[in-house]
Amino acid sequence: MAPKSSKRTAEAADQALTVLSKLAVVSYENLVSELRAANAALEAQSWRFETALDNISQGICFFDVDERLILCNGRYAEIYRLPPEKLHAGVMLSEIVKLKLAAETLSRTGEAYLAFARSINAGSGSTTWTAELKDGRTIQVCHQPMPDGGWVATHEDITELATSRLVANERVSLQALIDWVPDYLWVKDTESRFVVVNRALAADSGRRTGEMIGLTDFDLHAPELARQFRACEQDLLRRGQPMVDEEEFIVDASGTGKWLSSTKVPLRNALNEIFGLVGIARDITQRKQADDLRNGQAQILEMIAASAPLEDVLDRLVRLIESQLNGIFGSVLLLDKDGSHLRHGAAPSLAKDYTSAIDGVQIGPKAGSCGTAAFRREPVIVADLMIDPLWDDYRGIAEPYGYRSCWSTPILSHTGAVLGVFAMYSTTVREPVEAEISLIDFTTRIAGIAIERKLAEDRIHFMANHDTLTGLPNRALLADRLSQAILYAQRYHRWVSVVFIDVDNFKLVNDTLGHNAGDVLLKTVAGRMVECVRATDTVVRLGGDEFVVVLFDQDPDADLVAATVQKIRAAIAEPVQLGEHHLRTTASMGVANYPTDGANADALLANADVAMYRAKELGRDNFQFYAPEFNATSHEKFLLQEELRNALLRAEFTLLYQPQVDLRSGRVFAVEALIRWQHPTLGLISPMKFIPMAEETGLIVPIGDWVLHEACRQNKAWQDAGLQPMVICVNVSARQFKESNLINRVVAALEDSGLEPKYLELEVTESLIMQNTEMAVATMNALQSLGVQISIDDFGTGYSSLSALKTFPVARLKIDKSFINDLASDANDQAVTSAVISLGQKLNLRVIAEGVETDEQIAFLRNNNCDEMQGYHFSKPVSAAEIVHLLNENHASHEL
Repeated sequence: MAPKSSKRTAEAADQALTVLSKLAVVSYENLVSELRAANAALEAQSWRFETALDNISQGICFFDVDERLILCNGRYAEIYRLPPEKLHAGVMLSEIVKLKLAAETLSRTGEAYLAFARSINAGSGSTTWTAELKDGRTIQVCHQPMPDGGWVATHEDITELATSRLVANERVSLQALIDWVPDYLWVKDTESRFVVVNRALAADSGRRTGEMIGLTDFDLHAPELARQFRACEQDLLRRGQPMVDEEEFIVDASGTGKWLSSTKVPLRNALNEIFGLVGIARDITQRKQADDLRNGQAQILEMIAASAPLEDVLDRLVRLIESQLNGIFGSVLLLDKDGSHLRHGAAPSLAKDYTSAIDGVQIGPKAGSCGTAAFRREPVIVADLMIDPLWDDYRGIAEPYGYRSCWSTPILSHTGAVLGVFAMYSTTVREPVEAEISLIDFTTRIAGIAIERKLAEDRIHFMANHDTLTGLPNRALLADRLSQAILYAQRYHRWVSVVFIDVDNFKLVNDTLGHNAGDVLLKTVAGRMVECVRATDTVVRLGGDEFVVVLFDQDPDADLVAATVQKIRAAIAEPVQLGEHHLRTTASMGVANYPTDGANADALLANADVAMYRAKELGRDNFQFYAPEFNATSHEKFLLQEELRNALLRAEFTLLYQPQVDLRSGRVFAVEALIRWQHPTLGLISPMKFIPMAEETGLIVPIGDWVLHEACRQNKAWQDAGLQPMVICVNVSARQFKESNLINRVVAALEDSGLEPKYLELEVTESLIMQNTEMAVATMNALQSLGVQISIDDFGTGYSSLSALKTFPVARLKIDKSFINDLASDANDQAVTSAVISLGQKLNLRVIAEGVETDEQIAFLRNNNCDEMQGYHFSKPVSAAEIVHLLNENHASHEL
């Protein structure tokens, strides 16, 4: 039994071992399988981790506590340009530093880098720094210590980022910079879209700077203007040529019109391709307005000088002022002849119905702004005419048109007399600002000049045909009236009677009672004669105490004529009260009748004059009809002519010389020859006394010829004596200028003296030239062809046409001394003088002022760029010998 039991036991043990063995094998196999699976998972995870590390943009590296590399990705090797196979696990940091040194990608020395890295790792927190590599790249390093003493670090190439930030910072700085510029600055792309805009442009466009980016001119301006800008810019981009200082007009977001001076330049890249444009624009509105004001002033002064119609001048003036201001309507009202009503002058922008309603308004203490200003002779500023009591009677007229404020200033003459009123209207309640006040002052001055000029022209026209003292027609009008009367008499077989009247002993009245008494007597006699004749007859004052009466449409009956003449004689003889004196005067009268005593006006006047002298010979206070035997030469004129002829024959004339000085250098460059008459008994006689009679008698021609020869001779003598050559100026009278042989006389004077023509200047008056412009220009051209210079004397006192003046071959304009006398204080004289200087400069003519006597006059002339002066401020007229001394001193003073 035992053996069998043992055997079974052994078998059971074997079976158990077999099972255990199988279990062990299965368990091992399972364990191996799990290990393999775990390893595979780990390997897969490691691959994914390495793949992720190798595909991120940053370089990553892990080091243990002993500074051995645990792991790094490919980007780390790429950043520092290191061989990847050299960066295996376990390599020391010091070895990697050597590799970086070799690759020149280390930002400092090896030892310095290791010391720096260890100091960073000794800290407990993360640290970030940037390293500037030798090749210019910037690397940002983020270092994070590990608990076991090792560390992990990321390395990122931020070169582009740093550059972008720099550009961004520069852009911010540039924006801040251009925002300080007051001009408009912008950059546009090729589609004219704004890319860069400064604050000035954005603000005036009603937007912030950022809001402007991407906009075009179509978003800012009216379509037509935007199309113009775009067309201009596209053309600029197409041609590649800049646009420089072009003037452009815009309306900004506030509705204000502005003038800009714009420059636009195409932008090019490194390949010279145009990718946009840069522009800058400066607001030149004020400069433009100032230019317009200055040019407008010059145009208006030219209009005044050219005698343009007053209404045209005033209209242009008001429009000029309105162009300088916003929301202002100008008006000029003129004071009429009665001095109590204002008449329409100019108001181009005021409602026509309104201007018609106020035309003829009476001046007074409560007559609106304009009527009150004229009454007070001072400016009247009404800020709100709806409540101002001055407008109580006129408010209803202005209210329908929306006028709320009115500022009126009287227009005064140079003597202070009211000529009219200038007014500014506005539709807002306010007072004028400083700029508007300045323009008001400017306007009233110019308007005053224009109105005074027109009144002067009217007065001159009247004076040209009427006597100043009596208001009677003068000699010029007499010729016209008498010619008409003769034509009528010829047609209808009637008589014309010419009565020549001379007041007896009038000189005695003047000498004993004074000229004022004499004037009263003449006006009284004139009035009485007018009352004695019909409206169709004409009473004329020839001058002095001489009158002529033309009796029109007379019956051929000497007795009827005699009755009328006797009536005139009796009226003249009526007593006259002259102050305290009760005076009775008489007249000598001569009568000549058409057609028996003369067939034309000259013959009738001459024969009536002869008959008048016959009446004087018969004891005065009577009248005589003409008889042929009365015809004789006037004794008085004969004596005067003989005196003048004797003066020339006896060498009683002499010349004085007045220097002309350059205002800039102070040098004497010319002298004017001035004639004086040294009478043997009367002494030195002024040319004002004998030149007019010489003109009338024709003696001015030989006298002028003597002056011309003597002046040329003296100038040549000065040159021969060693004086520096200079010009001598000689006045040419109207009678001389009309002489057909004037050119030959000038040539003879130059040849006789040996003087070069360029050292002779002839002065002719403005009025002389205008008598016959065509003849004057021809004569001046002939003189200029000789080399002789021409100047216009007394410029400003005549009425030359500017269009004609431009054709005159003249070198200089001489401003008449009447404008220089009160130059320091008279605004009108200042305006005329500055206008003449400006006109001369525009015509490329030198301008000389005569009669200069004070420092103030000199200062004004220099400030207004006048070229030359002549007058007592430098020297009175002196003799030839004194000129030598004066010139030597002048030249010596300028050589120091």
